[in-house]
Amino acid sequence: MRSVTDDAPLLDDLMPWSVESPRLGRDWVVAPDARSLKARWDALLRADGPGRERLFRPTRARTPESSVPALPGQPSGTGRFSRESGPCPAPVRLGCGPFDEQWLIPDHRLLDAARPELWRVADERQLFAVGQAGAADDSGPALLVSAVLPDGRSPAGRAGRVRPLYRRPGGAEPNIAPGLPELLTARYGQEATAEQILAWAVAASGPAPGGCAVPLTADPGLWSSGAELGRELLRIQLRGARGGDRPRLPGGRRPYVRAAVPPRPETLTYDPDEEALLLGTGRIAPVPAGAWDFTVGGVRVLDLWFGRRTAPAEPGTLEALRPAGWLPEWNSELLELITVLALLAGLRPALRELHRKLAAGPRIGRAELEAAGVLPVSAAARRPASVLDHHEEGPEGQFALV
Repeated sequence: MRSVTDDAPLLDDLMPWSVESPRLGRDWVVAPDARSLKARWDALLRADGPGRERLFRPTRARTPESSVPALPGQPSGTGRFSRESGPCPAPVRLGCGPFDEQWLIPDHRLLDAARPELWRVADERQLFAVGQAGAADDSGPALLVSAVLPDGRSPAGRAGRVRPLYRRPGGAEPNIAPGLPELLTARYGQEATAEQILAWAVAASGPAPGGCAVPLTADPGLWSSGAELGRELLRIQLRGARGGDRPRLPGGRRPYVRAAVPPRPETLTYDPDEEALLLGTGRIAPVPAGAWDFTVGGVRVLDLWFGRRTAPAEPGTLEALRPAGWLPEWNSELLELITVLALLAGLRPALRELHRKLAAGPRIGRAELEAAGVLPVSAAARRPASVLDHHEEGPEGQFALV
């Protein structure tokens, strides 16, 4: 049987505008809790000149003397940070790799390459897609979608590309290859919207040479069922964002904290007989094996999430300003993460069946897309749209119109 990704267009063809992953440049600007970020900011401002520079951790892109514009939509300062004396900007959520949301200080003076073009289109309508590099036999998802701005990093720390669903604020101008929605609508006899194309991609995509491949079926019935499966995957991944329901497991299968997590859990293990996740002496159950075994890029998601909250920090650094013990809100976040992973793992049989039918059935290949003028994608579709009415503060309080 031919591979499901044979002759399939790449995600790069179907969502042509993409942006390099944000490059933060310093780890202390991100934390699993917002209070630590405010404490780090205050400690930085209390330090004297040489001490402030040491804690800041200058790079070629950013030093305390850098003069840069504000991040779009964020009311942070634009004067040189060496003269900063005000309060910490309100931290915002940032997607940190697969299925992890942490907090970020949204100050452009602290970020080496924040990718302002992403911040300009980040609003209540936007979704961000990030392809996940993996081997052909990797059971993890090939495409993840979030409502918060993601860092675009793989579990191994490799930088990927972030693809907004819309090129302009307010859900305007879908980031879909021009002509593709019209072609699919004509082939399927039903409207193929940008949201449906993204949902299909979440369900049908797979790893391929050159990136993430998105095979397109020629069967209207398979398109409908695959897009519906993709919508369910999206609902789970988005965790209640964009007006959706928060994911929940059926009664009797919902995880609970059965024994309190200790202040400093050092190990994370799994008891398959009891379906229990053990955080030191803490215990959460029931936890399906599918949630424990869930990987992205070959890395167990639960291990990655736990390690980011418990790994030791270097003494004397701003990263060392962190909670003294396990935070109660992390219990809630962990329970939701377990729920998300369990629900996604439970849909794997349906995904395998979709991919089997895709491989065996008729498809819309690259030749048909080229004949319809969808491919190759124009250079204009790969560039960001101009946001002509968006005012932004430039360096040292100047104003810019972009």
